[in-house]
Amino acid sequence: MIMKAFVRVALFGATMCGVLASSAMAQESLFRSTIIGSNPHTIIAGVQSGGAPWTVQRGSAVLNDAGRLHVELRDLILPQLGTPGPVTSVSASLVCGGAGGLVVATTDAVPLSSPDGNAEIDAQISVSSPCFAPIVLVRAAAFNGAPLPQPGPWIAATGFVAFSKDKDKQEN
Repeated sequence: MIMKAFVRVALFGATMCGVLASSAMAQESLFRSTIIGSNPHTIIAGVQSGGAPWTVQRGSAVLNDAGRLHVELRDLILPQLGTPGPVTSVSASLVCGGAGGLVVATTDAVPLSSPDGNAEIDAQISVSSPCFAPIVLVRAAAFNGAPLPQPGPWIAATGFVAFSKDKDKQEN
């Protein structure tokens, strides 16, 4: 009798864990990626990159199925200057269809701190379905404190940088 009760409680607990796990998974990200700096003369979804190379020490973009976009940037700078230079605000654009696709949503601008180039974008956007080969572009939104009438060139985007095996061994 005690054994049957224990089995029922255990089965009930396992079932509840499964329900809670699937519920939590429903809120997980649809898209998650690191963010890297841009290089000049690169066009993604009809949007030109900035005129100078940019670097990102650490960056990430996360988009969930409810359209919540979170972009975090640390040390988004022009390496020649060591600062973000004239860029004082950024926005993020979601591209569907890869590099040849279309910009389907753009966030409001947020300040880019100077001299360290940090920003955090937390926005609700409309996500088209399906959205094949998503890319998030970080775009200049203000120069020297003057907002642009529309989002400017992209200065960082989702992607990754390949490391050599020697560098991977050093980091481990």
